[in-house]
Amino acid sequence: MLFKRLIPAIAALAALATPIAAQVPRALNPAQPAPTAVAPLPANPPTTPALTKTDVDAWLDGFVPYALKNGDIAGAVVVVVKDGQVLTERSFGYADVKKQTPIDPKTTLFRPGSISKLFTWTAVMQLVQAGKINLDADINTYLDFKIPPAFGKPITMRDLMTHRPGFEESVKYLISEDQKHVTPLDKALKRWVPARVYAPGTIPAYSNYGASLAGYIVQRVSGQPFDDYIEQHIFQPLGMAHSSFRQPLPPTLAPHLSDGYQLASQDPHPYEIIPLSPAGALAATGDDMAKFMIAQLNQGGPLLAPQTAQYMHKVNDTPIPGMPGMALGFYHEDRNGLNIIGHGGDTDWFHSDLHLYLDKHVGFFISLNSLGKDGNAHVVLDRTFAGFTDRYFPHPTPPLPTAPTAHEHGLAMAGNYISSRGSYTDWVRAIAFLSNIKVTLNSDDTISVSGLTTPAGVIKKWREVAPWQWQEVGGDDRLGAAVKDGKVTAIAPAGFAPIFVFLPAPWNLNAAWMMPLMILALAIMLLTALTWPIRAIVRRRYGYQSSVAGRRLWLNRATQATAWIMLAVPFGWMMMIQLLGADVGNLDGRLDGWMRILQLLSLVGIAGTAATLWNLYESTRQPRRPILSIVWLVLVALAAVYLVWLMLTLRTITPSLNY
Repeated sequence: MLFKRLIPAIAALAALATPIAAQVPRALNPAQPAPTAVAPLPANPPTTPALTKTDVDAWLDGFVPYALKNGDIAGAVVVVVKDGQVLTERSFGYADVKKQTPIDPKTTLFRPGSISKLFTWTAVMQLVQAGKINLDADINTYLDFKIPPAFGKPITMRDLMTHRPGFEESVKYLISEDQKHVTPLDKALKRWVPARVYAPGTIPAYSNYGASLAGYIVQRVSGQPFDDYIEQHIFQPLGMAHSSFRQPLPPTLAPHLSDGYQLASQDPHPYEIIPLSPAGALAATGDDMAKFMIAQLNQGGPLLAPQTAQYMHKVNDTPIPGMPGMALGFYHEDRNGLNIIGHGGDTDWFHSDLHLYLDKHVGFFISLNSLGKDGNAHVVLDRTFAGFTDRYFPHPTPPLPTAPTAHEHGLAMAGNYISSRGSYTDWVRAIAFLSNIKVTLNSDDTISVSGLTTPAGVIKKWREVAPWQWQEVGGDDRLGAAVKDGKVTAIAPAGFAPIFVFLPAPWNLNAAWMMPLMILALAIMLLTALTWPIRAIVRRRYGYQSSVAGRRLWLNRATQATAWIMLAVPFGWMMMIQLLGADVGNLDGRLDGWMRILQLLSLVGIAGTAATLWNLYESTRQPRRPILSIVWLVLVALAAVYLVWLMLTLRTITPSLNY
């Protein structure tokens, strides 16, 4: 559930982070706010404690209640399984703050967001096992509509399961709080097929649309509605009686759903509708999630044959050498020398993690029903995973010397990068420009990556310890680069899921030169726009009458009006982003009219730019025209042309309103 964790870097623009957070794995958050409300984790004792219910409960009690209270988070459920049994099921806080309704791990439903995909992928593997789906066949074989051809290669189920189908991001209709947006799966998928921007099987770019295509293929191949299939082939065999993908929830389950909050101190929000349901519509109790973890840890349990489960869990693709790889649906989170697979998930108000320690037959699930102040739900999830792993499976590693190639490779790494997960044919493309990360070579031959910060909000430093492999200075995170012919082609830290990478920013999305020019152009537009009211004040107060008349007067006024328009358009998009961030319901198309107005205003700005160029031409033909006046008109014309180019290259003017 990935966009919120993808774009906090544009927080300065009130980013799209909140609504687009839905169905976006937490690991896509390159920069989290400082965790002002999270307690320090209890220090590890000198000897490794035993993984027992007593010890886990004591450890959780020393951390979770304080973190929830100070993070303004309403409640949490935590489940640990071990050796095929539930070790502990704990609840903290409330399902309903106003009524002080406690959370019951056995009956209170949470929304685990993109963890839903693990059920979709398991269903796919059941049908692969039955010989009904071929992982490497063209998915169009199974569909009743066609994914348009591109790059001369078909998309396969393997591509969908490793998030390499090559689709651009799609966020419209991703999540809604209006039940009228409950949409049949086929209709939701056929409404708009996102553009294919990468060749299949090459670049990881997390795709909710791709996961939902897989769910629809399950429906098509099995001959059962997706919800029915999951209930009969996963929930029932596992005894998951308190779980459902149905929207709205069945009457027997709806009363047991926890409320969802932004802050526990605020009112709860309505039930969230996920039209692309296989990607994130699950509602389940902690106890039911324990049953799913036990089955996966037990070589598939009653769901999959052992060889199928093993194949599903093993590394299938490694986007960055030396970093964790991608399994089929699960992503690897290997650390402390352990083979760990899992998935994160977010709706707007629920935030969850699931981790399976395959070598230890241990599973860990945590879900929070609030975002918390400063996004502290994300910090709590990260800290519990790291703390649990380090406490019960410590793995001290000796420090490695700095590689002799640190300076050379640091220079090669320096520059601006964009996320591989993004949109490139609609206005959301602007996010790639606004959220560039920058790699800088420091004087001590370490590198810094803007956006990759410590929990305290400090930008991390990285020291190269092996060719194209960096270790976090003072921490345990790692960073790697993919290199071809001596040039960096992609980078990613180990702490991120291998479902996207950072790519070198192309020239027309590179903020290193585009952002300063944009600021300069807008400053010129502002000064030009202000001349209009200033001249009006001068005329009224001093009775000044300009000698400019006729066509020259019309062109001057057109230039000034263009300046106002060129300021209004980016301001309008800024407000649009703020509205999308403030209310997830705005993703349902209700802002389409305003987007069209902004696009029409942009077209007027383009026409005004033509008038500005005409004004410059006419001015150069006037005898005795002051040179400074001509120079200023040149700057205004260049600024207008640049802003028009920016509109076009960032795709803010498009025939379609899909995004």
